[in-house]
Amino acid sequence: MIRGLFLPLVLAVLAAIPAAARAERYAIDPVHTRIGFQVSHAGFSSPIGTFSGAKGTLDFDPADWNGAHVDVRIPIATLDLGDADWQRRILDGTFFDAKKFPEAHFVSTRVEARGKDEAVVTGDLSLHGVTHPVQLQVRLNKLGRHPLSFRRTAGFSATATLHRKDFGMDSWGKLVGDEVRLLLEVEATRERQPGETREGQDEDRNADGNARTN
Repeated sequence: MIRGLFLPLVLAVLAAIPAAARAERYAIDPVHTRIGFQVSHAGFSSPIGTFSGAKGTLDFDPADWNGAHVDVRIPIATLDLGDADWQRRILDGTFFDAKKFPEAHFVSTRVEARGKDEAVVTGDLSLHGVTHPVQLQVRLNKLGRHPLSFRRTAGFSATATLHRKDFGMDSWGKLVGDEVRLLLEVEATRERQPGETREGQDEDRNADGNARTN
């Protein structure tokens, strides 16, 4: 009786292992990844600033978004506002205080699929010495072999809204809006797996026709 119950249990566990192992590790591409943001300038406009040089990892299986995980760090000093004097002011202790807090760090805590190519990614954003939950609306633009690098690449677009006061940045409240809209464009390249040859890394595991596109 016990043996009859034990065997199906073992088979069920073994069957679950491949599903859990399908997620692959991708490295965030710092060259083709940008984190943009918009914030009101006294109600006259919502200028766009960007950060670059993001680095981190993504564990991702397109067939199971719920098992995905992302860990990324963004160097605050890469801020680009289009004006050197304005950038220095925003990077000093008035806002980002980049010397004291040189990077932002986002770690996902939950990923929920929303259809074939979209998901809601919830995570903890550490910024300006404060950690606060942030929710990203994410779309997979394309997954496939890159035409230049011949590496398996995933591309995403994402948006989010946060409030700078949640991160202790409340200066110039009448001039700079509290609500900040994030605009993310991300590319990530699949890392070589242990024991995998370069040919195995470069080979797209799915036919090009299965790659997701807009």
